[in-house]
Amino acid sequence: MAMTAPMTQTRQRGRPSLASLAFDLTLGVAAALGQAPWNLWFLTVLAMALLCWRIAQAQSANRAAWHAFGAGLGHFALAMSWIVEPFLVEPEVYGWMAPFALLLMAAGGALFWTAPAWFSAKLSPGFARAGVAFAGLMVLSDWLRGWIFTGLPWALTGHIWIATPAGQTAASFGAIGLSALTMLAAVLPLIFWRSHARFPALPGAVLSTLLIGTAWSHGMARLAHPLPADTDHHIRLIQPNATQALKWDPYWSEVFFRRLLDQSAARDPGKPAPDAVIWPETAVNFLLDQSGTAPQDIAAYVGAPVVLGIQRSWGERYFNSLTEFSSKGIGPIYDKFHLVPFGEYTPWGDLMARLGIRAFAAQHGFGYSPGHGPEVLHLETLPPVQPLICYEAVFPQHLITGENRPAWLLQVTNDGWFGNLSGPWQHLAQARLRAIESGLPLMRAANTGVSAVIDARGQVRAELGLNLEGRIDARLPGALPPTLWSLWRDWPALLLACALVILGFSRRRLTTTGA
Repeated sequence: MAMTAPMTQTRQRGRPSLASLAFDLTLGVAAALGQAPWNLWFLTVLAMALLCWRIAQAQSANRAAWHAFGAGLGHFALAMSWIVEPFLVEPEVYGWMAPFALLLMAAGGALFWTAPAWFSAKLSPGFARAGVAFAGLMVLSDWLRGWIFTGLPWALTGHIWIATPAGQTAASFGAIGLSALTMLAAVLPLIFWRSHARFPALPGAVLSTLLIGTAWSHGMARLAHPLPADTDHHIRLIQPNATQALKWDPYWSEVFFRRLLDQSAARDPGKPAPDAVIWPETAVNFLLDQSGTAPQDIAAYVGAPVVLGIQRSWGERYFNSLTEFSSKGIGPIYDKFHLVPFGEYTPWGDLMARLGIRAFAAQHGFGYSPGHGPEVLHLETLPPVQPLICYEAVFPQHLITGENRPAWLLQVTNDGWFGNLSGPWQHLAQARLRAIESGLPLMRAANTGVSAVIDARGQVRAELGLNLEGRIDARLPGALPPTLWSLWRDWPALLLACALVILGFSRRRLTTTGA
C-alpha cells in the first residue's frame, strides 16, 4: 500500500492511461466531423466542450497537455487525412512516405492544441479557469496557425460553421470570429457550472444554445436580404477532369488540352457567348514563355479571351502563374506568391536541388519561385479581379481591401492532388469563406473539381462535382459593399480571445466548485 499511493498520484498528474488517451483521440475525431464534407458542427461543439472540461479537471499541466495532444492528434488525422494523397500519385516512388506524412501532420497540428492546454492548466489552476483560458488560447492558436511556419489555417475550429447560416458571422468577425464562436459555445457550460445542481452544465448549455441560435438567426437574416443584381459579364468555367497521375503524360496532356478547347468553344443554343473563359491551375503542358502564337490561336478558336493557370520561366526560375490569352496575345501576368512548402517549393531549395530533391507540384525545375504578392488584374473584358491560385485562397490576410478592392475573386486550382474524400470539399469551403469575409463573388475553376460559382455571401450558385468533365456558364454575381471584417479584420475576435484568457488567468472565482 505504501507504494500504491505514489504510483497512483504519478498517473493522476503525469501521462494518462491508454484508455484515457483513447477517449481523447475519439473526442478529436468527433471534433473533426464538423469539417467539410461531413459538416456535423454540433459534434464539434460537444467534443470541444468535453475537452474543455477535461482540461479544467486535469490534475496537472502535463496531464492537460496529454488530453489536448490526444484530441488534436485525432482531429488532424481525420480532418487532414487527404495529406497522404500527393504521395499516392506515384506510389512506387513516394508511397512509403504517406503514413509518415499523416502522422507528422497530425502531431504537428496537435501541438497547436497542446500548448494552450499546458499554459492554461499551468497558469490557471482550478476548475473552470483553466477551461476558460484554454478556450481563449485555442482561438489565438487558430489565428497563429495562419501565420507561423508560412501558415496553414486548415481545419480551424471555426470552419465548422461555413455551410450553416452561422457562417455569415464571418462577414463581421472573419474565420477567427467563427473559431471564437465555437470555443465560446464550448466553454459556456464550464463558466456557468453549478456543482450542486442535478444538471450542473445546464445553465451554460442553455446560454451556449442561445449564442449559437443568435449567430444562426443573424445569418438567416443576412441571407434573406437581397443581393445586388448580377453583372452583365458572362463567364464560362472549364473543368477538364485532368487527373494528377496522368496530367503530364504526353498522350493524356493532349487529351486534356483538347477537352479544354472543345468545352470552351461549345455553343449552347439560346445562351449568350461567354465574355471570358476560365481554365484551371497549370492548365496546359507548355510554358508561357514558349507559347509562341498559342495565346492568339486559343482565343480565336474559343471565340473569347481565356484566363488560365500556366507555368512560366525566367532564367533558371519557374513560377506558377495566371494570365490572359486574347487576340492581343498575352495579357497581365500574376505569379503565385504563397507557395506550398514541399509541394511547390522546398526550404533551402537551391541546396536541395543539388541533392536532386524537388517539390511535388512543379513540372519543371526543382520547385517554384514566389511572386511579389497579392494583385488586382485588369483583364480585357472583365471587371478588376484578384486572382488566388489554389492554396492562396485559405489565407484571409491576402484579400485586398480598401481603395484597391477588386470587383470579384478568381480561384484557379488543381485539387486533383487531394483525393476524393475531404480535401477538395474543405478547400471549396474555405473559398466560400473568403467570399463571406470580403463580400465579393468568387469564381472557381478546378482541374478535377470542385468548380463553382459562389456569390458574395458565400452561397454556391452552381458547381461541377469531383472527377467530372464539363463547364459552367454563369453571369458574374454582384459584389456587396465592404464588410465589417474587411475594415477591422481579425481584431475584434482576437480581443475576445484575449478577454477569455484574462478571465481564465484572473483570480476571480468563476464557479461554485472552486477557484
